[in-house]
Amino acid sequence: MAADTRRKIVILGAGGRDFHNFNVAFRERDGVEVVAFTATQIPGIEDRRYPPELAGRLYPDGIPIVPEEDLARLIREEGAAEAVFSYSDVSHEYVMGLASKVLALGADFRLLGQEATEIASEKPVLAVLAARTGCGKSQTTRRICTILREMGKKTVAIRHPMPYGDLVKQGVQRFETIEDLKRHDCTIEEMEEYEPHIKNGTIVYAGVDYEKILREAEKEADIVLWDGGNNDTSFYRPDLQIVVVDPLRPGHETRFHPGHTNLLGADVVVINKVESASLEGIEEVRRNVREAVPSAVVVDAASPLFVEEGEKIRGKRVLVIEDGPTLTHGGMTFGAGTVAARKYGAAEIVDPRPYLVGDMEATFRKYPEIGTLLPAMGYGEKQMADLQETINRTPCDLVVIGTPIDVRRILKLEKPSVRVTYELQEIGRPGLTDVLEEFLRRGTGR
Repeated sequence: MAADTRRKIVILGAGGRDFHNFNVAFRERDGVEVVAFTATQIPGIEDRRYPPELAGRLYPDGIPIVPEEDLARLIREEGAAEAVFSYSDVSHEYVMGLASKVLALGADFRLLGQEATEIASEKPVLAVLAARTGCGKSQTTRRICTILREMGKKTVAIRHPMPYGDLVKQGVQRFETIEDLKRHDCTIEEMEEYEPHIKNGTIVYAGVDYEKILREAEKEADIVLWDGGNNDTSFYRPDLQIVVVDPLRPGHETRFHPGHTNLLGADVVVINKVESASLEGIEEVRRNVREAVPSAVVVDAASPLFVEEGEKIRGKRVLVIEDGPTLTHGGMTFGAGTVAARKYGAAEIVDPRPYLVGDMEATFRKYPEIGTLLPAMGYGEKQMADLQETINRTPCDLVVIGTPIDVRRILKLEKPSVRVTYELQEIGRPGLTDVLEEFLRRGTGR
């Protein structure tokens, strides 16, 4: 088919789901032409190209990646007839606002469904998803891997993509040791997701081409565990779908895309953080879960904090570093570090904003609601350097590290510090052990 007769499409993304949607739904389709990916949420991922090595025969020059602000130009000047929305953790209102803009420009607006984007596996697939970023997927997946290991099953985790570097080199990545993180030039965000699995004895796969990733993982797995990112849907067809919800943000489980989709398809719902949420918040979430998926098994869970040398916090002026995505597009105003600082009697949480440099300053301009906390932004070497300098410039007695990895391993801090960690603990029955025993008893298939 001649190029000028192909239907022109732009894929709206954030460096992850967008590439997957292209790979499974558009890469080999002669009747369409993806003229560009747009990029948002993640700094520094625009002004690149999806390389021809990954784009396939129809795209010998690859596909440009441009800022989402170029969307109107792509429709008007490039003739894009359709915009395919392909990123996560945004409100329903946001999605429809963007849809209205696209429709007003004369193009179609499209959301791809799970039948079009989920890949089937030869092995049982267990998907851990969430209603929002920061609900507690990471500790839930670690807990599940531990239980399955104790049951004699080898579980391989496949993590949602974070392809912020050389996309060709990142096509298929395997992580078994800490040295693998260095070998693949991982960012802080990638290390936050992979390192806890590695320390827990679980092999992790990630990358860009999730068909190839799955086939490699299947070679060494009894069970494939999909470790979702943000509140995205699964890239693989799950035999068991576990969704984590957060009573600290009651109501978000039905108001954000595609977390609401996840909830509606849940076999199991984990209501996390019950030790720190209000009774009213817990009950609101419980009602919403029952209305959305009355057949789902509900597991109550806590994520208690463990603070090394917590007594050092008392009476100190502390700088609190929290997980980056949770504070930015996750919309949380506090995290584990903040809870620990208050619990152990910090005299003050020091405001880092007067001391921001470079990319950290840009992050606060984009997300001013972060307030007096410091998100561990580290999508590249420059951002990690700016984070380190901001920490060292901020006048404080102590740094409280509430990130999923110990940033002291990769940053040189000039101040004393303590680290906060957390693990999932189920409360009462049923627990995840009950859920997984039943899953193994009945075998695969919904």
